[in-house]
Amino acid sequence: MSVKEKKRGRPSQSQSRLTAELIILSARKLMLENRKVPSIRQIAGVLGVDAMAIYHYFSNKSALLEAVTISLIETIYEPKAGGKWQDELKLLCKSYLELLGTHPGLLEILLSMQSFGPAQLFNQRLMSVLAPLQLPQAAFEQARNLLVDYIHGVALAMQCNPDVISSDCINGPLCLIFSALEDRR
Repeated sequence: MSVKEKKRGRPSQSQSRLTAELIILSARKLMLENRKVPSIRQIAGVLGVDAMAIYHYFSNKSALLEAVTISLIETIYEPKAGGKWQDELKLLCKSYLELLGTHPGLLEILLSMQSFGPAQLFNQRLMSVLAPLQLPQAAFEQARNLLVDYIHGVALAMQCNPDVISSDCINGPLCLIFSALEDRR
């Protein structure tokens, strides 16, 4: 077998450097560089392993994309305790929007996922931001749904018009949302 030839299936001892974390990091890097969701073959090529080795760590492409998505969502702004909730909410929303803007395909992955892992992470951060308002559960859920739908719409608009629309466009609409949230207390 030549040096460039890859073995199929479970990673060999010589490929023991392969880990789920390394696969996720490689997928994230490819996603950022190529501005689209990478294929299993592309990830395997970068790692120098057979595509089947990826399946040793992830049962299917959906499981890998979920892991990649969760790892990306973990990078969004983590609200600081004691900060002004409006500032913290703006930072959280902008961070999420910028993540979606720098990783084309991520929005589509999020919207098509069967798992709630990434949504739960955003939800937890939003709950910590809005905690000072002591909103009733129904009001929190309405605010969350409005924010997420709005941010996803802006992310889609940014993908379609990257030279015209930036994350700064949410400042005015967020002020309206702030007013509505203060009225719901």
